[in-house]
Amino acid sequence: MSENNSIVLARSDFGALIAALQARGYTVIGPRVRDQAIVYEEIHSDADLPAGWTDEQEAGHYRLRRREDAALFGYVVGPRSWKEFLHPPKVKLLSATRDTTGAMRFESGDAGEPPKRAFLGVRSCELHAIAIQDRVFLGNGVTDSHYEKRRRNIFTVAVNCGTAGGTCFCVSMTTGPKVEARTPYDLALTEILDGPEGHRFVLTSGSKAGAEILAELPSRPANSGDLDEAEAIVNRTAANMGRKLDTERLPEVLLENLEHPRWDAVAERCLTCANCTLVCPTCFCTTVEDTTDITGDHAERWRRWDSCFTMDFTWMQGGGARQSGRSRYRQWLTHKLATWHEQFGSSGCVGCGRCLTWCPVGIDLTEEAAALRHSAGETEPATP
Repeated sequence: MSENNSIVLARSDFGALIAALQARGYTVIGPRVRDQAIVYEEIHSDADLPAGWTDEQEAGHYRLRRREDAALFGYVVGPRSWKEFLHPPKVKLLSATRDTTGAMRFESGDAGEPPKRAFLGVRSCELHAIAIQDRVFLGNGVTDSHYEKRRRNIFTVAVNCGTAGGTCFCVSMTTGPKVEARTPYDLALTEILDGPEGHRFVLTSGSKAGAEILAELPSRPANSGDLDEAEAIVNRTAANMGRKLDTERLPEVLLENLEHPRWDAVAERCLTCANCTLVCPTCFCTTVEDTTDITGDHAERWRRWDSCFTMDFTWMQGGGARQSGRSRYRQWLTHKLATWHEQFGSSGCVGCGRCLTWCPVGIDLTEEAAALRHSAGETEPATP
């Protein structure tokens, strides 16, 4: 974080940032409390933010609780990710209608431009997840037009994490907790809650558009003391990760143990409910469904999220290719942590911990990987 493009914004002036984004035509999407969770939805002012709330997370466990302060970003990550705004759960591909003459009229179902959106509160692990999906949908030889048009009008306000969750392991994946230039952003902020000036934010621009916003805010330039405080907060967070994952030779370890009995052990617990893939910010699998009305005069084709945990995902003539829960869990884990490297040049995991937290039976990806590594004689098993 450099001093020459950083400012300090008082808590009382934070609403000016949201107003500046709205004045530029952005719909601001940020964190708010709903249904006993912190989710990403449209916000209209800083009053909508989850002031004074944090989340308590462990494998199979998520609870909101009150903090002793009024932090706006004092939580980790919730069940929803930015993926749903760039790669929506459902997209209408086309519709067909029969008119009174019997002729069919076809229309694109995803026509028009989506709204300009400003993402407020994007963590470093989530920036990495967006970068992964950029490679999947834009950098893999074929451009997904549905993703591309949603992606092009995004303004990103990232947040350096001031707290680590019980299921976080971004340090192991080198994806956080500090926002870095290798994952593009427009603004990055660090929330400071104490010190002589009290509750304030250090903001740094990462783009020309971000610098223009900073120039409009009621602020003062950040000094070395502000930057040192911000750096100390991130360093403290990095030292308090809830989980860790040894990634050394991990793809080889997994692929060399495809018939290991550990896969049977985890399959006895796995419900193949697909929660892990639905909350994952990088999973991208879809299916296509055709529907028709009762008259047969109107039909629609929809693309919706699917999962390698569903029986129909690999359905071919004669049945599904992966009949057992064992084979489906193994496919998910080995793709996420091993073959994703071959396919897209990186791991498919960013260490956000969502798949641990939102698994109904508390299956822990880091524990399973460590158990397989230990069985291969490489190291001692990790303590969850």
